[in-house]
Amino acid sequence: MTDSPASPQQRLVWRIEALAFDCAHFLSRCFPIDTVSGFGAWLLPRIGPLTSAHRVAETNLRIAFPDADEAEIARLLDAQWREFGRWATEFLVLERIAAQPERVEVEGLERLTAIAQGGGPVILISGHFSNFEIMALAFVRAGVKCQVTYRALNNPYLDQRVVETRKSYGVSMFAPKGLQGARALFRAIGRGESASFLNDQKFNGGIAGPFFGATAMTAPGPSTYALHFGIPIQPLSVQRTGKARFKVIAHEPFRLEKTADRDADIEAGVRKINAFMEARIRERPAEWFWVHRRWPNEMYKRPSLSGEGGGA
Repeated sequence: MTDSPASPQQRLVWRIEALAFDCAHFLSRCFPIDTVSGFGAWLLPRIGPLTSAHRVAETNLRIAFPDADEAEIARLLDAQWREFGRWATEFLVLERIAAQPERVEVEGLERLTAIAQGGGPVILISGHFSNFEIMALAFVRAGVKCQVTYRALNNPYLDQRVVETRKSYGVSMFAPKGLQGARALFRAIGRGESASFLNDQKFNGGIAGPFFGATAMTAPGPSTYALHFGIPIQPLSVQRTGKARFKVIAHEPFRLEKTADRDADIEAGVRKINAFMEARIRERPAEWFWVHRRWPNEMYKRPSLSGEGGGA
């Protein structure tokens, strides 16, 4: 969220966006959960390719899978729009999904239970896999006391609705901002609370690390906190098993090695986290969030990659 005051015109746009969300949320209550999910899977493949985000997704896929032929790229683009659409509309019915425990299975539940019963704190990491909202639901259900970090939306009215939606199924969000936010997070971990991060998007002020064979700036926060407190990193991922049905996987936790070279230790942590993210994406490439610029901006200006000479 920006610190400068918004203009009246900007606030009007924000209010219109919030009203559109309210209307969609109201309409979603009139239909079964699977119908809402299916509508998103039908809609986004039709409108997504008309946006600049489609060119970004195509470029990302060509960076990640340089040997893929045109048919495979086209298939993955269509599949990722269907997945994106399901996530977008499922967000409107998250509290209803949460009310049906059979829709979410957890593999490795004993790991989350152990954290809740005194095995914490830990640093929970994951990425934008499938409906990534479901991961927070899983560890909240397990009783893990956790600061769920996120980046606040620029639109404060929409951000409020997003936060309220997540609170409806027990997830409290924390948007650390600047030094004060970092200190608050340090205090929370210090008193025994875990912290979760989606650590797969570009972070301009981060650490350069390999990701699908190319350099990608990655947030050092998870590695920094894990090393400072000497606590493990607990990776998670989510997979779609049906229209609005999911499996959350609590993978094998790991610890980062702490040496006299703090910067090298953080960089090693970033590399290990990036390797985890890449492995999950390779397993189920259609379920990752391909529409953001993960790599340096100049990689989106190469006609050989994007075919358009630009992106979103």
